[in-house]
Amino acid sequence: MAMLSLSSATQPTCLTCGAIKISKSVAANSCKYGRRVTQSLGRTDFGQNLVFGKTAKNIVQGLYQNPRFAVLATSTLPVIQTGEKLSTYLFRTEKGGNVNVIITRLKDGKYGVNVEISSLQLNGNDDEVIMNWGVFRSDSSSLIPLQSGDSGIFEIPFEIDSLNKFSVGLEFDASLAPFYVSFLLKCPLNGEKIEIKSHRKTNFCFPVGIKSGHPSPLGLSYSADGSLNFSLFSRNAKSVILCLFDDSSSEEPVLEIDLDPYVNRSGDIWHASMDNVMNFASYGYRCKNGQEKSSIVLDPYSKVIGENSLGEICTEPTFDWSDDVSPNLPMEKLMVYRLNVMDFTSDTSSDIPNEIRGTFSAITEKLHHFKDLGVNAILLEPIVPFDKKKGPYYPSHLFSPQNSYGPQGGSISTISSMKEMVKRLHANGIEVLLEVVVTHTCDNASLAKIDKPSYYSSNNALNCAHPVVQQLILDSLKHWVINYHIDGFCFINSSSMVNGFHGEHLSRPPLIETIAFDPILSKTKIIADSFDLIVNSTKEIQFPHWKRWAEMNARFCSEVRNYLRGESLVSNLATHLCGSGDIFLNGRGPAFSFNFVARNHGLSLVDLVSFSSASEFSWNCGEEGATKKKIVLETRLKQIRNFLFILYISLGVPVLNMGDECGQSSGGKILVKDRKPFNWKSLKTGFAVQTIEFISFLSSLKIKRSDLLQRSEFLKVENIDWFGLDLSPPNWEDPTSKFLAMGLKYDQDDENPLTGDMFAAFNSGDGPVTATLPLPRLGMEWVRLVDTGLPYPGFFSMTGDPVVEKIPGSLGYQMTPYSCVLLEARSVDG
Repeated sequence: MAMLSLSSATQPTCLTCGAIKISKSVAANSCKYGRRVTQSLGRTDFGQNLVFGKTAKNIVQGLYQNPRFAVLATSTLPVIQTGEKLSTYLFRTEKGGNVNVIITRLKDGKYGVNVEISSLQLNGNDDEVIMNWGVFRSDSSSLIPLQSGDSGIFEIPFEIDSLNKFSVGLEFDASLAPFYVSFLLKCPLNGEKIEIKSHRKTNFCFPVGIKSGHPSPLGLSYSADGSLNFSLFSRNAKSVILCLFDDSSSEEPVLEIDLDPYVNRSGDIWHASMDNVMNFASYGYRCKNGQEKSSIVLDPYSKVIGENSLGEICTEPTFDWSDDVSPNLPMEKLMVYRLNVMDFTSDTSSDIPNEIRGTFSAITEKLHHFKDLGVNAILLEPIVPFDKKKGPYYPSHLFSPQNSYGPQGGSISTISSMKEMVKRLHANGIEVLLEVVVTHTCDNASLAKIDKPSYYSSNNALNCAHPVVQQLILDSLKHWVINYHIDGFCFINSSSMVNGFHGEHLSRPPLIETIAFDPILSKTKIIADSFDLIVNSTKEIQFPHWKRWAEMNARFCSEVRNYLRGESLVSNLATHLCGSGDIFLNGRGPAFSFNFVARNHGLSLVDLVSFSSASEFSWNCGEEGATKKKIVLETRLKQIRNFLFILYISLGVPVLNMGDECGQSSGGKILVKDRKPFNWKSLKTGFAVQTIEFISFLSSLKIKRSDLLQRSEFLKVENIDWFGLDLSPPNWEDPTSKFLAMGLKYDQDDENPLTGDMFAAFNSGDGPVTATLPLPRLGMEWVRLVDTGLPYPGFFSMTGDPVVEKIPGSLGYQMTPYSCVLLEARSVDG
């Protein structure tokens, strides 16, 4: 049933239909017409009686004493208290003439309705006109009844004035709203009573307590006058129905409001507002393009989702953000740990109480683990609602956290727990970054049912070039920053964000540019990750950055993997050790490179050295899968150390993947769905103990030598030297060369140098080599900090062991196969 414009008539609604469905959310405190008013009748006071005036008593047919309504008829002229005019509806009748309806908010808070008939052409001598009416929740199947077994239809007479205008007045208690009044006219014609409907042969119908509303902001919002505003974009829907539920677990709405395109639509935005929604708990929409009945879908802008997967009618819970201060770390200082909220603590080995395992709250119970690793930022895999079969990278919504990531209690408790997690992590110096997917959705996302041609370019691929899609994404991102204090975002499948309407590559993609310069988002960390989930590989593109976008450096990952398995030029390794200038030299810097050697889409770190895969650039170190061969196990252990060493010694932001610190394996499988929850018992193994200690050491070293290892700008040419085995230039283009050495010199202009120069050497060959060392500066000597070829615990040390000259006047260091070495020059006097 539609809300009507001033020039339109109603859609079909039959007051005398057969089946009547009683709405759960019905019953009025008071309804009156005419001058006399009865006392207000309570919602559950079934002992009250329905009272009629004399005129109405003689005319009303089929009415009974009613515990829900108080109805009085007019005896002379209708009187409606003066008040604020809310709406006016004008109808044309099938017999000529007009029906004008004026809805007013009265001084006592009630709704006043005045119905006037003008220029009605009657051929009979009897000028008596009767209004046959009823009150409905949405249509004729949800009639608000008077009492059990009653039809719920009223008949009241119009009064006629000297200008031949018929009028009647009604009053309704505000607690009944929102509802519809549907009516037809009865009048005598040639001795018979005839029914008069609209020019469309339908009943006259108008809403009470429902206003036009406002197109902005999208979603659910409270207006300045206290009314609740609903707003939804849909360019292609022929009709939009707002569905209201009295219980968040209900499957069927108690009220459906068919939004009138003339009253409730501005451009492509459908909207309506209500004064009273206290009887309703949740809402959704039906967007129809034909006659078929469409399913009810979630508002894309809903901030709180109920049990029925629809938006809850409430504001987000208040949260005490006092004393919350983001660490606001410079990009070059970040050390990131990527995790999945559920998998991180869902295993019983986490020793987390059952009620919070696998939730945001459980993450803060593991603060000590983050500190043991030395990380100062966590990167959460997508935390929004998603397709449970396909996983978190197929979202169904963008504005609310997944309810299963919070404690029992629904969306409100989930929202509060996530905010508490962010606040506690901030208090411990840890930033919170979110992975987000804005390029595609799951199959059953509401956007496809609301307006697929506008939101999608093909199948489930969002059209990021469309202004409405861009606005949705921007609003979502700013919602997480403003309301959840999120510190940054990593955009999965970002290579698709540069595409235009027809898939063409854009040189200045509007969404990427807008994010780069948005006054809120540009102040956060914004990271592009060009990994394509659909094809399970990275699309290498020249990402437009405006000197603001960082990138997940997939090229770093592939080149380091290839070098350590002996299949890459040493020149490629050198490029990425000093900040990936091939990508970030054009106006950004090494801090924009987020480096990783393993990720959740693909082989874990331990699988990377246990399984050979051409697509993953991995090597099994001599035997496929699990083995007991000592030489294979030793090689694998050294390779894992090498991966971690190169990750932290390189300029850029190191990104660890959940479980790599304790040897988590998926048996060589590469899909996200194949991985297992984090096993906390594995932290007690010898491998995990030494690996975590090594990561902690590397984190501390990176901070200590931030002058060389944590830089926002590239090293100067004079601050870096490259060597082969005998201090000769490296064999840059020789594919058989497996050795590279790098000398890092502290800046002599630095008034407070942290310490001396550094020397790093890398041997990916299967034989030992002797690396000739450059002479240290006067008064300095080389000390060994790392040698991945040595046994634990001696393969790393912050204090360092002096390198002894075996040949006087010549310094050489013996390196084992598949090993890396780090030396530091320190004063001879200590």
